[in-house]
Amino acid sequence: MILNKFDLAGKVAIVTGCDTGLGQGMALGLAQAGCKVAGINIAEPSDTIAKMAEGEHQFLDIRADMSDISQFDGHVDKVISEFGQVDILVNNAGIIRRQDAIEFTEKNWDDVMNLNIKAVFFMSQAVARQFIKQGHGGKIINIASMLSFQGGIRVPSYTSSKSAVMGVTRLLANEWAPHNINVNAIAPGYMATNNTAALRADDDRSSEILERIPAARWGTPEDVAGPAIFLASSAADYINGYTVAVDGGWLAR
Repeated sequence: MILNKFDLAGKVAIVTGCDTGLGQGMALGLAQAGCKVAGINIAEPSDTIAKMAEGEHQFLDIRADMSDISQFDGHVDKVISEFGQVDILVNNAGIIRRQDAIEFTEKNWDDVMNLNIKAVFFMSQAVARQFIKQGHGGKIINIASMLSFQGGIRVPSYTSSKSAVMGVTRLLANEWAPHNINVNAIAPGYMATNNTAALRADDDRSSEILERIPAARWGTPEDVAGPAIFLASSAADYINGYTVAVDGGWLAR
């Protein structure tokens, strides 16, 4: 049965930055598809913990600053100690800094690059080593952006980091495919999350954005959960190095 290929029962997923928004949506989606989930967050993901408990899903809360790559092997060890294996990694944790390029500071550059691309690479490395040790491969899903395809304005480090996410996704797919590791990315469009609250509250700006989206609505965390489940499943075994735009048609306009 083809639907069996989407079944994630018994799998273990690590999701970084799953306290709110898209990360929470993907973590809950993976849990509903059968995964045990480990979430790595800098602050207590109380809402996610509550939702996981409500659904009677197994959830491991790991509290850490993802910009500290020295702890990554330890995070993987905690997951193995709790669940015995790891099968899926979703690199979702990220930040954005807004400032005109002519005035953009080194700190705003380094903070974003350290979390949005350096951490993505080294967390992928730590988990891939475990995949290889286990001997049965695994799935890595990176979170890119519309600005992996476009330039944007006033977000030079974010645009650079998300462009790099697309590139490193291809690189890792090339190198790790022989180990049965699939590396892909999701590029969300304009999503109704706390990160876009100010944009959605600005009637003029919100209207401009919606006029550009063929689907004529803001996306939701649930819109990203489905593609994450697909890329994490055996239904996507022959997809490698690809970035899926989940944008309501934004890039097609």
